[in-house]
Amino acid sequence: MNDKELKKLKDDLWTTAIDMRANSNLSAHDYAEPILGLIFLRFADAKYKKFEKAIEEEFEKRQKSTRISANKSEIALELAGIYVPDDARYDYLLNLPEKEDVIAPAIVNAMNEMERYASSVEGALPKEKYKEIPATNLKNLLKNFKDIPTEGSVDIFGEIYEFFLGKFAMAEGQGGGVFYTPASVVQYMVEVVQPKKGRILDPACGSGGMFVQSALYAKKHGYGPNALRAHGVEKEPATVKLAQLNLLLHNMNGDITQANSFYEDPHISYEKFDYVFANPPFNVRGVEYERVCNQKRFNEYGIPRNSSKNDEIEKVPNANYLWINQFATALKKMVKRH
Repeated sequence: MNDKELKKLKDDLWTTAIDMRANSNLSAHDYAEPILGLIFLRFADAKYKKFEKAIEEEFEKRQKSTRISANKSEIALELAGIYVPDDARYDYLLNLPEKEDVIAPAIVNAMNEMERYASSVEGALPKEKYKEIPATNLKNLLKNFKDIPTEGSVDIFGEIYEFFLGKFAMAEGQGGGVFYTPASVVQYMVEVVQPKKGRILDPACGSGGMFVQSALYAKKHGYGPNALRAHGVEKEPATVKLAQLNLLLHNMNGDITQANSFYEDPHISYEKFDYVFANPPFNVRGVEYERVCNQKRFNEYGIPRNSSKNDEIEKVPNANYLWINQFATALKKMVKRH
Protein backbone atom coordinates (compact mmCIF):
# COMPACT_ATOMS: atom_id res chain seq x y z
CA MET A 1 0.00 0.00 0.00
CA ASN A 2 1.52 3.33 -1.09
CA ASP A 3 1.18 6.65 0.73
CA LYS A 4 -1.71 7.83 -1.45
CA GLU A 5 -3.69 4.63 -0.87
CA LEU A 6 -2.99 4.79 2.87
CA LYS A 7 -4.19 8.39 3.05
CA LYS A 8 -7.43 7.48 1.27
CA LEU A 9 -7.97 4.55 3.61
CA LYS A 10 -7.46 6.77 6.67
CA ASP A 11 -9.83 9.41 5.32
CA ASP A 12 -12.49 6.81 4.50
CA LEU A 13 -12.25 5.28 7.97
CA TRP A 14 -12.46 8.69 9.60
CA THR A 15 -15.58 9.52 7.57
CA THR A 16 -17.19 6.40 8.99
CA ALA A 17 -16.27 7.53 12.50
CA ILE A 18 -17.75 10.98 11.91
CA ASP A 19 -20.99 9.39 10.70
CA MET A 20 -21.12 7.30 13.85
CA ARG A 21 -20.83 10.33 16.08
CA ALA A 22 -23.61 12.09 14.18
CA ASN A 23 -25.92 9.18 14.96
CA SER A 24 -25.10 8.71 18.64
CA ASN A 25 -25.11 10.72 21.85
CA LEU A 26 -21.37 10.37 22.45
CA SER A 27 -18.82 13.18 22.67
CA ALA A 28 -15.57 13.07 20.70
CA HIS A 29 -13.66 11.64 23.67
CA ASP A 30 -16.39 9.09 24.37
CA TYR A 31 -16.60 7.68 20.88
CA ALA A 32 -12.80 7.58 20.56
CA GLU A 33 -12.59 4.64 22.93
CA PRO A 34 -15.02 2.23 21.21
CA ILE A 35 -13.63 3.03 17.76
CA LEU A 36 -10.04 2.46 18.84
CA GLY A 37 -11.16 -0.73 20.54
CA LEU A 38 -12.56 -2.04 17.25
CA ILE A 39 -9.31 -1.17 15.47
CA PHE A 40 -7.52 -3.27 18.08
CA LEU A 41 -9.87 -6.23 17.51
CA ARG A 42 -9.13 -6.03 13.79
CA PHE A 43 -5.40 -5.86 14.51
CA ALA A 44 -5.54 -8.80 16.91
CA ASP A 45 -7.38 -10.94 14.38
CA ALA A 46 -4.91 -10.03 11.61
CA LYS A 47 -1.92 -10.83 13.81
CA TYR A 48 -3.42 -14.10 15.01
CA LYS A 49 -4.23 -15.13 11.45
CA LYS A 50 -0.56 -14.84 10.46
CA PHE A 51 0.34 -17.44 13.11
CA GLU A 52 -2.79 -19.56 12.84
CA LYS A 53 -1.35 -22.33 10.67
CA ALA A 54 1.71 -22.71 12.91
CA ILE A 55 -0.52 -22.71 16.02
CA GLU A 56 -2.75 -25.46 14.58
CA GLU A 57 0.23 -27.57 13.55
CA GLU A 58 1.82 -27.28 16.99
CA PHE A 59 -1.52 -28.02 18.65
CA GLU A 60 -1.94 -31.24 16.62
CA LYS A 61 1.65 -32.20 17.37
CA ARG A 62 1.14 -31.77 21.11
CA GLN A 63 -2.16 -33.66 21.05
CA LYS A 64 -0.24 -36.71 19.85
CA SER A 65 2.35 -36.31 22.58
CA THR A 66 1.85 -37.63 26.09
CA ARG A 67 4.61 -35.41 27.50
CA ILE A 68 3.55 -31.90 26.38
CA SER A 69 0.36 -30.01 27.26
CA ALA A 70 -1.92 -29.43 24.23
CA ASN A 71 -3.54 -26.13 25.21
CA LYS A 72 -4.22 -23.99 22.12
CA SER A 73 -4.34 -20.68 23.99
CA GLU A 74 -0.92 -21.33 25.56
CA ILE A 75 0.55 -22.24 22.19
CA ALA A 76 -0.89 -19.08 20.64
CA LEU A 77 0.59 -16.91 23.37
CA GLU A 78 3.98 -18.59 22.87
CA LEU A 79 4.00 -18.12 19.08
CA ALA A 80 1.93 -14.98 18.48
CA GLY A 81 1.84 -13.25 21.86
CA ILE A 82 -1.95 -13.18 21.59
CA TYR A 83 -4.88 -15.61 21.54
CA VAL A 84 -8.15 -14.82 19.76
CA PRO A 85 -10.97 -17.27 20.61
CA ASP A 86 -13.55 -18.14 17.96
CA ASP A 87 -16.18 -15.75 19.35
CA ALA A 88 -13.65 -12.89 19.25
CA ARG A 89 -12.64 -13.41 15.61
CA TYR A 90 -13.36 -10.44 13.41
CA ASP A 91 -15.37 -12.33 10.79
CA TYR A 92 -17.55 -13.77 13.53
CA LEU A 93 -18.39 -10.28 14.78
CA LEU A 94 -18.82 -8.94 11.26
CA ASN A 95 -21.40 -11.62 10.38
CA LEU A 96 -23.60 -11.10 13.42
CA PRO A 97 -27.16 -9.85 12.80
CA GLU A 98 -27.63 -6.09 12.98
CA LYS A 99 -29.51 -6.04 16.28
CA GLU A 100 -29.05 -3.79 19.32
CA ASP A 101 -29.00 -6.70 21.75
CA VAL A 102 -26.55 -8.75 19.68
CA ILE A 103 -23.61 -6.77 18.27
CA ALA A 104 -22.68 -4.62 21.29
CA PRO A 105 -22.74 -7.53 23.80
CA ALA A 106 -20.76 -9.69 21.36
CA ILE A 107 -18.02 -7.04 21.02
CA VAL A 108 -17.78 -6.70 24.81
CA ASN A 109 -17.65 -10.48 25.17
CA ALA A 110 -14.87 -10.68 22.56
CA MET A 111 -12.81 -8.21 24.58
CA ASN A 112 -13.49 -10.04 27.84
CA GLU A 113 -12.37 -13.29 26.22
CA MET A 114 -9.12 -11.77 24.96
CA GLU A 115 -8.37 -10.25 28.36
CA ARG A 116 -9.02 -13.62 29.99
CA TYR A 117 -6.21 -15.24 28.03
CA ALA A 118 -3.60 -12.47 27.82
CA SER A 119 -2.35 -10.44 30.79
CA SER A 120 -0.84 -7.88 28.38
CA VAL A 121 -4.37 -6.95 27.25
CA GLU A 122 -6.09 -7.15 30.64
CA GLY A 123 -7.75 -3.89 31.61
CA ALA A 124 -6.71 -2.11 28.39
CA LEU A 125 -9.75 -2.72 26.22
CA PRO A 126 -12.58 -0.14 26.33
CA LYS A 127 -15.85 -2.00 26.90
CA GLU A 128 -18.13 0.57 28.51
CA LYS A 129 -19.61 2.56 25.62
CA TYR A 130 -20.70 0.04 22.97
CA LYS A 131 -24.24 -0.28 24.30
CA GLU A 132 -24.71 3.46 23.64
CA ILE A 133 -23.95 3.07 19.92
CA PRO A 134 -26.72 2.03 17.48
CA ALA A 135 -26.26 -1.43 15.97
CA THR A 136 -26.27 0.08 12.46
CA ASN A 137 -23.25 2.21 13.30
CA LEU A 138 -21.35 -0.66 14.87
CA LYS A 139 -22.05 -2.79 11.81
CA ASN A 140 -20.76 -0.05 9.50
CA LEU A 141 -17.61 0.35 11.57
CA LEU A 142 -16.95 -3.39 11.49
CA LYS A 143 -17.43 -3.41 7.70
CA ASN A 144 -15.13 -0.44 7.14
CA PHE A 145 -12.34 -1.64 9.44
CA LYS A 146 -12.42 -4.90 7.51
CA ASP A 147 -10.88 -2.86 4.66
CA ILE A 148 -7.64 -2.36 6.59
CA PRO A 149 -5.15 -4.51 4.65
CA THR A 150 -3.51 -7.31 6.58
CA GLU A 151 -0.86 -8.45 4.14
CA GLY A 152 2.74 -7.63 4.99
CA SER A 153 3.51 -5.84 8.25
CA VAL A 154 0.84 -5.20 10.87
CA ASP A 155 2.48 -1.81 11.55
CA ILE A 156 -0.26 -0.23 9.43
CA PHE A 157 -2.66 -0.71 12.37
CA GLY A 158 -0.39 1.33 14.60
CA GLU A 159 -0.24 4.09 12.00
CA ILE A 160 -4.03 4.16 11.65
CA TYR A 161 -4.40 4.19 15.44
CA GLU A 162 -2.06 7.21 15.68
CA PHE A 163 -4.01 8.93 12.90
CA PHE A 164 -7.26 8.46 14.80
CA LEU A 165 -5.73 9.69 18.06
CA GLY A 166 -4.68 12.89 16.30
CA LYS A 167 -8.11 13.35 14.74
CA PHE A 168 -9.88 12.78 18.06
CA ALA A 169 -7.58 15.32 19.74
CA MET A 170 -8.41 17.92 17.07
CA ALA A 171 -12.12 17.16 17.41
CA GLU A 172 -11.91 17.86 21.14
CA GLY A 173 -10.13 21.18 20.63
CA GLN A 174 -7.83 22.42 23.37
CA GLY A 175 -8.74 19.60 25.73
CA GLY A 176 -7.51 17.02 23.25
CA GLY A 177 -3.92 18.01 23.96
CA VAL A 178 -4.29 16.40 27.38
CA PHE A 179 -3.87 12.96 25.83
CA TYR A 180 -2.14 13.71 22.52
CA THR A 181 0.97 15.62 21.45
CA PRO A 182 1.21 16.23 17.67
CA ALA A 183 3.40 13.62 15.98
CA SER A 184 5.64 16.27 14.40
CA VAL A 185 6.53 17.65 17.85
CA VAL A 186 7.24 14.19 19.23
CA GLN A 187 9.34 13.26 16.19
CA TYR A 188 11.49 16.36 16.71
CA MET A 189 12.07 15.47 20.37
CA VAL A 190 12.98 11.91 19.46
CA GLU A 191 15.44 13.02 16.78
CA VAL A 192 17.18 15.20 19.38
CA VAL A 193 17.38 12.56 22.14
CA GLN A 194 18.00 9.57 19.78
CA PRO A 195 16.65 6.69 21.91
CA LYS A 196 17.91 3.29 20.75
CA LYS A 197 18.00 0.86 23.66
CA GLY A 198 17.16 0.98 27.34
CA ARG A 199 14.35 2.21 29.57
CA ILE A 200 12.19 5.27 28.82
CA LEU A 201 10.14 7.23 31.33
CA ASP A 202 7.26 9.54 30.45
CA PRO A 203 5.61 10.75 33.69
CA ALA A 204 2.77 12.44 31.77
CA CYS A 205 2.46 9.97 28.91
CA GLY A 206 -1.03 10.68 27.56
CA SER A 207 -1.73 8.19 24.78
CA GLY A 208 1.91 7.07 24.58
CA GLY A 209 3.13 8.92 21.48
CA MET A 210 6.62 9.47 22.93
CA PHE A 211 7.08 5.73 23.32
CA VAL A 212 5.78 4.90 19.86
CA GLN A 213 8.01 7.40 18.08
CA SER A 214 10.99 6.22 20.13
CA ALA A 215 10.34 2.63 19.06
CA LEU A 216 10.07 3.67 15.42
CA TYR A 217 13.35 5.60 15.71
CA ALA A 218 15.12 2.59 17.26
CA LYS A 219 13.75 0.30 14.56
CA LYS A 220 14.95 2.68 11.81
CA HIS A 221 18.44 2.47 13.28
CA GLY A 222 18.55 -1.31 13.34
CA TYR A 223 17.38 -2.12 16.86
CA GLY A 224 14.86 -4.86 17.59
CA PRO A 225 11.38 -4.50 19.10
CA ASN A 226 12.64 -5.33 22.60
CA ALA A 227 15.51 -2.82 22.62
CA LEU A 228 13.38 -0.19 24.37
CA ARG A 229 10.98 -0.58 27.28
CA ALA A 230 8.37 2.05 28.04
CA HIS A 231 7.39 3.16 31.55
CA GLY A 232 4.55 5.65 31.59
CA VAL A 233 2.42 7.43 34.16
CA GLU A 234 -0.96 8.91 33.24
CA LYS A 235 -3.56 10.47 35.54
CA GLU A 236 -6.72 9.83 33.47
CA PRO A 237 -7.91 6.17 33.53
CA ALA A 238 -9.47 6.38 30.04
CA THR A 239 -6.23 7.74 28.57
CA VAL A 240 -4.25 4.94 30.22
CA LYS A 241 -6.23 2.52 28.06
CA LEU A 242 -5.46 4.53 24.91
CA ALA A 243 -1.75 4.34 25.75
CA GLN A 244 -1.83 0.63 26.53
CA LEU A 245 -3.51 -0.12 23.21
CA ASN A 246 -1.04 2.15 21.44
CA LEU A 247 1.88 0.09 22.76
CA LEU A 248 0.15 -3.17 21.85
CA LEU A 249 -0.54 -2.01 18.31
CA HIS A 250 3.12 -1.02 17.88
CA ASN A 251 4.45 -4.26 19.41
CA MET A 252 6.26 -2.32 22.15
CA ASN A 253 6.95 -3.63 25.63
CA GLY A 254 5.94 -1.36 28.44
CA ASP A 255 4.05 -0.56 31.59
CA ILE A 256 1.54 2.29 31.72
CA THR A 257 0.36 3.07 35.24
CA GLN A 258 -2.57 5.23 36.31
CA ALA A 259 -1.30 7.71 38.90
CA ASN A 260 -0.69 11.40 39.65
CA SER A 261 3.02 12.00 38.99
CA PHE A 262 3.25 14.84 41.49
CA TYR A 263 2.25 12.67 44.42
CA GLU A 264 3.15 9.16 43.24
CA ASP A 265 6.23 7.58 41.69
CA PRO A 266 5.02 4.11 40.64
CA HIS A 267 8.15 3.28 38.63
CA ILE A 268 10.51 4.31 41.48
CA SER A 269 12.23 6.58 39.00
CA TYR A 270 15.27 7.97 40.84
CA GLU A 271 18.35 7.30 38.63
CA LYS A 272 16.64 4.34 36.90
CA PHE A 273 16.15 5.51 33.30
CA ASP A 274 18.17 5.92 30.12
CA TYR A 275 15.76 8.44 28.56
CA VAL A 276 13.03 10.76 29.80
CA PHE A 277 10.42 12.26 27.48
CA ALA A 278 7.37 14.30 28.43
CA ASN A 279 4.98 17.01 27.37
CA PRO A 280 3.43 17.60 30.81
CA PRO A 281 0.78 20.11 31.89
CA PHE A 282 2.74 23.32 32.46
CA ASN A 283 2.34 26.08 35.07
CA VAL A 284 0.25 24.05 37.49
CA ARG A 285 -0.11 25.93 40.78
CA GLY A 286 -2.24 23.64 42.91
CA VAL A 287 0.33 21.05 44.01
CA GLU A 288 0.42 20.68 47.80
CA TYR A 289 3.91 21.34 49.18
CA GLU A 290 3.63 18.95 52.13
CA ARG A 291 2.85 16.04 49.78
CA VAL A 292 5.99 16.50 47.66
CA CYS A 293 8.58 18.07 49.97
CA ASN A 294 9.96 14.77 51.31
CA GLN A 295 10.30 13.02 47.95
CA LYS A 296 13.94 12.39 47.02
CA ARG A 297 13.35 12.98 43.30
CA PHE A 298 12.12 16.55 43.96
CA ASN A 299 14.74 17.58 46.51
CA GLU A 300 18.01 17.18 44.68
CA TYR A 301 17.67 20.61 43.08
CA GLY A 302 15.17 22.10 45.50
CA ILE A 303 11.45 22.94 45.51
CA PRO A 304 10.37 26.61 45.26
CA ARG A 305 8.09 27.98 47.99
CA ASN A 306 5.78 30.94 48.34
CA SER A 307 7.23 33.85 50.31
CA SER A 308 3.81 34.50 51.83
CA LYS A 309 1.58 31.70 53.09
CA ASN A 310 -1.93 33.05 52.93
CA ASP A 311 -3.46 29.71 52.01
CA GLU A 312 -4.35 27.19 54.70
CA ILE A 313 -2.54 24.52 52.66
CA GLU A 314 0.79 25.63 51.20
CA LYS A 315 1.05 25.17 47.42
CA VAL A 316 4.12 24.92 45.20
CA PRO A 317 4.09 28.26 43.29
CA ASN A 318 4.90 26.62 39.95
CA ALA A 319 4.97 22.86 39.37
CA ASN A 320 7.27 23.30 36.33
CA TYR A 321 10.16 23.00 38.79
CA LEU A 322 8.81 19.66 39.98
CA TRP A 323 8.81 18.40 36.40
CA ILE A 324 12.39 19.60 35.91
CA ASN A 325 13.44 17.77 39.08
CA GLN A 326 11.63 14.63 37.93
CA PHE A 327 13.30 14.63 34.50
CA ALA A 328 16.79 15.27 35.84
CA THR A 329 16.76 12.82 38.74
CA ALA A 330 15.16 9.96 36.78
CA LEU A 331 18.23 9.66 34.53
CA LYS A 332 20.92 7.16 35.44
CA LYS A 333 24.18 8.65 36.70
CA MET A 334 26.04 7.58 33.57
CA VAL A 335 23.45 9.31 31.36
CA LYS A 336 23.72 12.51 33.43
CA ARG A 337 27.51 12.67 32.93
CA HIS A 338 26.97 12.60 29.17
